[in-house]
Amino acid sequence: MAQVIQIGGDESVTPFIEIARSLLFFLLAGLCEIGGGYLIWLWIRDGKGIWVAVLGGAILVLYGIIPTFQPANFGRVYAAYGGIFIVLSILWGWQIDKVVPDRFDLIGGLIALIGVIVIMYWPRVGS
Repeated sequence: MAQVIQIGGDESVTPFIEIARSLLFFLLAGLCEIGGGYLIWLWIRDGKGIWVAVLGGAILVLYGIIPTFQPANFGRVYAAYGGIFIVLSILWGWQIDKVVPDRFDLIGGLIALIGVIVIMYWPRVGS
């Protein structure tokens, strides 16, 4: 019989749904952090208007709120989120800044994703 992966406390939710929900929260948090930071970057580095900075700040506040919906503890969530942030940053650079990732970017991103899986979703005995 397959082992049940439980990363939170809701036993009525299937492991697949719980992991999908967690990944969605990671994606949303990453887009808010990178998007908000990018708007601040544009304000400071490219001389965009103050409204760009204010919007960036508001989006960064959302970034701080979204991870609280994760089912794991703060340290585990933020450690795993680091890997998601790495991959999303590579993708952002590729799609927004038009910087094509090289093989080392891709290898590093893959290593980071493996870390996310181990930290956040690997079955643990007694938790």
